[in-house]
Amino acid sequence: MLKRSKFETTQSQIMQRAEELISAASNRYRITVQVANRAKRRRYEDFESNEDVMMKPVLRAIIEMSDELTQPEIIGEL
Repeated sequence: MLKRSKFETTQSQIMQRAEELISAASNRYRITVQVANRAKRRRYEDFESNEDVMMKPVLRAIIEMSDELTQPEIIGEL
């Protein structure tokens, strides 16, 4: 039996978002490291909050970063 995930983002959408991030970045290595760092930070935040998270931290980082890229209004002015 196939196990379905609880989030709506499909694998092809995640691949498209990752490609958008890489194409928008001036340095592929730097954007890869940024995604990894955000995923690592989210993993520890999720671990500390003791929530059962269905989405893996790397996928969540890719989605968040691509949203920030395409929708800059979601980021508050610092």
